[in-house]
Formats: sequence, C-alpha cells, structure tokens
Amino acid sequence: MIYQGNAITVERRDTLGGNDIAMLTFDLKDESVNKLSSAVMAELGDAVKAIQAESGLKGLMIRSGKDAFIVGADITEFHSLFDKGEEYLVEMNLKVHDIFNAIEDLPFPTVTAINGLALGGGCEVLLTTDFRVMSEKAKIGLPETKLGILPGWGGCVRLPRLIGADNAVEWIAGGTENRADAALKVGAVDAAVAHELLEEAALDILDRANAGELDYQARREEKKSPLKLNAIEQMMAFETAKGFVAGKAGPHYPAPVEAIKVIQKGAGRPAPVRRPSRQNPSPSWR
Repeated sequence: MIYQGNAITVERRDTLGGNDIAMLTFDLKDESVNKLSSAVMAELGDAVKAIQAESGLKGLMIRSGKDAFIVGADITEFHSLFDKGEEYLVEMNLKVHDIFNAIEDLPFPTVTAINGLALGGGCEVLLTTDFRVMSEKAKIGLPETKLGILPGWGGCVRLPRLIGADNAVEWIAGGTENRADAALKVGAVDAAVAHELLEEAALDILDRANAGELDYQARREEKKSPLKLNAIEQMMAFETAKGFVAGKAGPHYPAPVEAIKVIQKGAGRPAPVRRPSRQNPSPSWR
C-alpha cells in the first residue's frame, strides 16, 4: 500500500504489459458517493506526495470505488468557506491547483477510468490526467454555472485545450452533463467502452504509452499550451459567445458569461500556471 486514508487509497499494481502502476481509488468511507471536501482534498495532496516518493512506477490510474466517479465539491462547506474571506479562498484554490498540477506533472503516463457521474470538481480531476477512458454508462460535465459559480479548479483552462473553445463554452456555459458518445466525439475522452471493460482499457492505455505507441508527453504539452487561435479567431469565438449567452441567460444570471470571460482570459497563456515554490502539494488547509 502506497497510501491509505479515509477517502483515498493508492496501491501498487502490475499491468498486463508488466508495468508497475499506482492505482489511486476514491472511495469515501460511510458515504454513498465521492465528493471533494476539504478533508478529501488534503488526502489527495498526501496521496500525490506518496506517489511522487514511490520508486519504479510507470503510470497512474485514477478510479472510483463507488457507482459514481466524483459528483463534485462538497457544497455543504460553501457557506463556511465563503465566510473566511477572499484571501483564504484564493489561497485554498491555489493549493488545489498545486495538487492538480502535481498530478499533471508526474514523470509517467496517467489515465482516469470514469465509471459513472464525474461532475464539477470530479470532472476537473479527470482533466489532469493524460488520458481518459469512459464507461458507456458514465456522464461528465462542469455544471457550476447552474449554481452561480465557475469551474475554478482548472476546468476553464484544461477543457478548452482538449475539446476546443467553442465546445468548451457550450459545455461550461450550459452546465451540461455529457454522455460517453458525445464526450468521445469532441475529444474529451480517448475511449468509450462497455462498463465491464473500463479498467482493462485504462490499463491498456498505460501499457501502450509506456511502449511508445501513445505519446503522452505530446498530449500533456498540448493541454498546457495556449489555445491555437489567432486574435481574430478569439474575438469571433468569445465575443459572439458572450453576446449569445448573455441574451439567453438574462441580466440576473451572470455566471455563464463570466465563465466565458475566464476561458478567454486564459486562452493565449500557457496554463495552468505553476507556482515555483510549490513543487510538492501541501496538505494543510488551515
């Protein structure tokens, strides 16, 4: 066992290709679903540090031990977190980015096996890995704008680089839950398979990446690079979208338009930004 917590375990496992991988499983004890509370995020930081310290690994697979993957952040914490003020919220979100960036920067290929609902923060977790395999029973999406907030853990940055600005605007501003066939069509996932074949397919991707058949480094760099849109293309994509969405949402529903502004602001920059002093994610949330 590489790591064991209340919500997360990490075990070492052999693939069919003979590669040792870390199998990170979300399985929150005494709960019917996985959700990302402050305690779970602290565990994820510890788990990633344990993976970084383990020698001889050739890959990471993220999975769920429940019927859903991760249904999102723990919204019961929102009021208490918001009461702590802007400075605390900024630092808390930066710590989440440190953890997610650390997953994205691991020195071997990574894959997520999406077995069920992966929404909000759960969707942002799977966006950190190089590859994604999705069960035909699963759905993914970023529904935050329906709550009047934005995807703040990398969704507005990573998703446009995977599926293109237009598709990302549609997913994020619309807050849609997307089936496997739709996710595969736009490139949000790399494979959609029968539910019982999910983990086998994910392990096969890691073996193929280690064999050089799949270039995980190229995929990773594409996800970190600026969007391939010139100034005119950006203007057409984002300004048109803001006008259309604002007209549809109305003046009392600003979150979808604000989300588009965030996507636009980060479009021309390498992302997500790494904090040089935070190479190892901190588990402290106090």
